[in-house]
Amino acid sequence: MAVKTIFGIKGKMTQVFDDSGAVYAATMVTASPMIVTQVKTYDADGYQALQVGIGTRKESKLSSPLKGHLKELAPVRYLREIRTDESMDRGATIDVSNFAVGDTVVVSALSKGKGFQGVVKRHGFHGGPRSHGQKNKERAPGSIGGGGRAGGRVVKGMRMAGRMGGDRITIKNLKVLRVDPATNTLFISGAIPGKPGTLVEIRG
Repeated sequence: MAVKTIFGIKGKMTQVFDDSGAVYAATMVTASPMIVTQVKTYDADGYQALQVGIGTRKESKLSSPLKGHLKELAPVRYLREIRTDESMDRGATIDVSNFAVGDTVVVSALSKGKGFQGVVKRHGFHGGPRSHGQKNKERAPGSIGGGGRAGGRVVKGMRMAGRMGGDRITIKNLKVLRVDPATNTLFISGAIPGKPGTLVEIRG
């Protein structure tokens, strides 16, 4: 059984028509063949996994330990692990041919970073009224509890302003609409996390 996991680079969104003429929103993912850089076993590492290399980069950009780790293999941009019981040899490749049209997949990636945001954008607060003498406070968070609760501390998990985005997001039940082995491209139904250029994990 083939390994039904692949990493790729998110591209633009487009439309895909099926045989009946129905149109679907789709996201292009360029998933070049991954190289198995290390095979982890229960005996040596305590768990079974495949370490894979994704993308390419100049060998001069690699650190000395990484050059030794990738000895006799092409220099890669990313190293990731796939938990699987499948047995593969170091240097083997995994490509988009393991996926077929109609496969249901789970997609994970880092969402777009949005910087420091207030409670209205970050948590969906409605803000205060514009009437009753209030000025410049429409988007303020309001009371955060204070003295009567938790001894005057701010309770952990309180919804407040802060850094937004840059989280690992997983979306389930997406469909593979098209597979193009010639260009190593997958077309996934709907929108997936991240901006174009984000590293995306696709699991079958």
